[in-house]
Amino acid sequence: METFNNILARASNRKGSESTVLSLLSESKTSTQLAMLSDSDWLEEFTRKVFQSGFYWSVINAKWDGFRDVFWNFDVNKLLMMSPEMLEQRANDERIVRNYKKVMTIPVNCLMIHETAQVHGSFAQFIANWPADDIVGLWLYLKKHGARLGGNTGPFALRAMGKDTFILSRDVEAYLRAHEIIDGGLHSKKSLLGAQTFFNTLVEQSGWTLQSLSQLVALSVGDNNISAGQNE
Repeated sequence: METFNNILARASNRKGSESTVLSLLSESKTSTQLAMLSDSDWLEEFTRKVFQSGFYWSVINAKWDGFRDVFWNFDVNKLLMMSPEMLEQRANDERIVRNYKKVMTIPVNCLMIHETAQVHGSFAQFIANWPADDIVGLWLYLKKHGARLGGNTGPFALRAMGKDTFILSRDVEAYLRAHEIIDGGLHSKKSLLGAQTFFNTLVEQSGWTLQSLSQLVALSVGDNNISAGQNE
């Protein structure tokens, strides 16, 4: 397995300098900052990422004010009371992207957030307390208890909200396969464990966050043109 210094050196050579590489990285929120987010914030981002999957993100973002109007700004307490008939009616509202199956993820993810908050005080606190050295365990929790949050959808939502996580982007996947860190299915438990172990080792070597390391790996391989602050 390559060391952190080797990966940083190659990325710096590809991008021109180490200072350029550092300027292209972004950081996650602190646990304190994460804990301040509302449960409705989380439901909104999960819903956004579910709808962005398979669509042009710009299309979803352009209609997002309509989503907020239709779904009461993703107020968890209000949505818990929404009847199936009302939900079906709102799934056909022209202010949103009308995809019935994706709309049906809202009550499921709403209930997951509510039930988790009942145990941990808030869903944000639950996320903030989850250890980075087992971030794939959090991915699997979202996949098991939520709706359509498997694959990269859950991790993308976590990244967007500021939780420290690596992302199995195409460049990162290519790197992990080339170095025989993973094989078989990308999101199999074996591959996820291999990826987690790899990034945990890089954290120990560098003191960097999973997010910065994930971006660094992406910058060290492939045909990427990442601008400052942009995620891989």
